[in-house]
Amino acid sequence: MRQGFSLPLANCLGIKVLINDEGVTESDPYRTQMFKADPYAAKAVLTGKLVVILEGEYPKRGLALIPQPSRAICRHQIHELIMTDQDAGPGDTVDPIAYLGFIEFSQGGVMVVGDRVLVAGEDIGAVCGFDETHMPNHLNIVVHGQRVSGQKRGLVLAQELQFIKK
Repeated sequence: MRQGFSLPLANCLGIKVLINDEGVTESDPYRTQMFKADPYAAKAVLTGKLVVILEGEYPKRGLALIPQPSRAICRHQIHELIMTDQDAGPGDTVDPIAYLGFIEFSQGGVMVVGDRVLVAGEDIGAVCGFDETHMPNHLNIVVHGQRVSGQKRGLVLAQELQFIKK
């Protein structure tokens, strides 16, 4: 680890940042396990509507969940929802999956691992992580629950989804 290295913006702000040998910033509070408790005291419910229903199940997808347990979601962004029955969390690789669909978010907010996912009021599981394979086009939001595709679940276009703090 190279110590005392300052990125231009961090330097401008007077913040010292450590960069490891791979060039990864080590000031990320999640990577350094700075938080000992849930820092999200309260947060708004994220809502959106399905704009695509997907079909497909794969036993070995190889999704690489990022180490961060939260992502900011902007209003009108469209992201993919993927189901898994594998017990997984940030930093894990997820293999067994089923494609649920794509959602357009109605307002901005923050999604956090553990948020409950409701489809038309029915709880279908909890967010277990995020995969950035297709960024900047869209984020894969991985949900732990019954591994059944959107088509097999009988989902319909414009159906409302909610992401609620656990």
